[in-house]
This record gives sequence, structure tokens and C-alpha cells, in this order.
Amino acid sequence: MSMVSKAISGHLSGYISSPAGSRRLLRQDFHCAGLMELRKDAPILEHYRALGLLFKRCTLLLPTRERLKYIHKMVSEVSCFKLCGCLSPTQCLGLFCYGAFLKILTAGWDELECHRVYIFLCDSTNLPRKVQTLVNSKPGSSRKLELRVRLFCRNVLLDHWTHRSDTAFWLSRLLKPWPMVNQARLLYIVFGPVSAIDGHVAWLKMTEGMSDEISLKGLADAIKLLYDTEAKEWTADDVISLVDELTVLPHEWLLENNVRLLILSGNSICFTFMASKAVNGRTVDLARMVAFLALVCEKDLYCMDWAVKMMQKVCKVFGTQQERRSFLQNVENSFARIIMDLLQSVISGGRNEEDSSFLNLFHLVNAQANFHKEILYLALNSPSV
Repeated sequence: MSMVSKAISGHLSGYISSPAGSRRLLRQDFHCAGLMELRKDAPILEHYRALGLLFKRCTLLLPTRERLKYIHKMVSEVSCFKLCGCLSPTQCLGLFCYGAFLKILTAGWDELECHRVYIFLCDSTNLPRKVQTLVNSKPGSSRKLELRVRLFCRNVLLDHWTHRSDTAFWLSRLLKPWPMVNQARLLYIVFGPVSAIDGHVAWLKMTEGMSDEISLKGLADAIKLLYDTEAKEWTADDVISLVDELTVLPHEWLLENNVRLLILSGNSICFTFMASKAVNGRTVDLARMVAFLALVCEKDLYCMDWAVKMMQKVCKVFGTQQERRSFLQNVENSFARIIMDLLQSVISGGRNEEDSSFLNLFHLVNAQANFHKEILYLALNSPSV
């Protein structure tokens, strides 16, 4: 009815803006018991999807700027839609409902209109200034603000889209205004691992101990998204530089965590990252990466022949036979050094339940054996043998 009659559209818009309309339509029961467990199936989420469609149709005849002004007037009454408006953000579905509402409202809009939506959100939440505070301060010094920015970016801007190109567009809006080092900081805040206790960003998880796939999945998925051809604003060099900056936050990651992130990010990114080290003459660093590539494959039960084929592919980047031989010698030296370092740690540290050195040594010896077994299979099955 709203779409075929300007008069009816005006009456509906008037009703929505009235106290009675606001009470009926802008539900605010975001903290009911069990809601967070339901999340994507919560009835209130479906209500806000339907409300997004109603607003879309009621404001269809208005210019984008006027539509956003009208919508802001309405949703500004809901405190849980504000970046810092809810007192218990980790137990609130408000931002997630706001994101679902905006997704339905803006579906089908062109990039210029969506860019205006992003500017509108930045103006209404002061998001750029809050991000600036975070990227210019010491990691973890503003833990509550980090959490709120993470929840707003994920729940409102990023997590509702079904098409990768849409998610890439909104993620690019978040990252592109900042220098590369700040992009990496923001990426870690939004997608990095968090504490299981309070949900705050776990800055030291990658630098103080071995991480797992679950902790790295968000970052890896974001990197894959930016590397994808649908992320028009990013080149391969941009993404590799971003990974380089990311893996020294808040200082240099343990190499095992670095390698696990590359594996989870996909074959293309893993190869491109390693090839860039070969091109830049960082052969010793690259050799250590190959050793840890084998270790992660052993620990996480990936096929070891994948690690061998990756090394084989990287070897082709080197221009001469001498460079390839030198690289392979460095790989063997890296296995030996890492094993000796772990052995020294086991001997000097003693054995206790929390000491992982012995287990790591066990995995590394097995990784080296399985890695070389695959190389032998490859050599024996080659036509020249």
C-alpha cells in the first residue's frame, strides 16, 4: 500500500513516528533469557527484519539522505542500537537486530548509496574517532571500547551478509581510511581471538602460546575475503602487507601461530606470502616457515604431501639451482635447530603438566619424518628414477 500511494505512505510514516507506533514497532526486549543462545532464530530478530522491509517501502519515494535522516530519528530512541548505549553489550541482541534491520533496508542499494549509509553510521556513532583512539593507544589499554567497537562492526556491519562481495565492501569501508599498521590493529580488534571469560580481545594469545584453528578462523576468513577478486579495492601486495603487520601485534607472533594463520587463509595466500620472502632474499626465515608448515600439518592432521608440494612450488621462485640448493639446506638446518632448541628446553625445564616442550618435540620429530617420507615418495615416483 505504501508503494502505490504517496498519501498512504505519508500516513504510515506518521504512524511509525508517533509514540504509539514507536512503542509497537521499536521493541526493546533484547536481554530476555535464552535470546543469545537463539541468536539467528530469535523472534525479535525476525521482527526487525520485517521492520527493515516496512521502512524500506515507506521511504521508497524519498532521496537517500532523507531516508537516512528519517530512519535515524526513529532508531536513535533505542539505546541498545548505539555503539556505547547498552550496559551489558555481550548479553544484548540489540546491535544484531540493528544489523538485520539495516541489511534488509539497504539490500539492492548501489555502492554510492551504501557509502552514504556508512557515513551516516559513522556520524551517528562517532565510530572513526573511537577507532582512532584504539589504533593510536596501546593494545588492551581500552578493553571496554575495543569490545564495543568489535561488537558494533561485527553485529551491525559485517555478519549479516550472504554475498562475499557485500561483506568485502563493508569491511573495506572500515579499513581503507587507515594506514596499513592501523588496518592490522583494527582487523585484530574485530576478528582476533577473545577471552572466554569476559569477551575482551586477547592480545597476547598469539605471542605467548600456541593457538588453535578456532582462535584464528575469524582473521583467516577476513584475509581470504580481502584477497578474493570480489574485494576490488585490494591488491595481493596490500593483503600480504596487512598479514605482515598483523603477525607482529602486539609484538611478533610465535611462528607456529603465524604459519597456522597462513594455512587457514588458503593456498594462494600461503604461497604468495612465502614467495614474497623468497623474492626478498629472506631465505632463512622462509626455511623456518617450511619446518613449521610441516609441524602444523602434523599437529592439525593435514596431509603432509601438501606441505611438500608447497615447498616444491616455492622452490621454483628461486632463479638458479644454487639458490634452490641453498634454500633446501636451510630447511634441513631449520629442522635441526628447532629440534635442538626444544630438546634443550625439555632438558633444562624438567617435565610437568603445563610444559608443552616435550609434546612439541614429539610432534616435530614426527613431522620431520613424515615430511621426508613424502619427499622420498615424490623422488621415487618421478620418471627419472
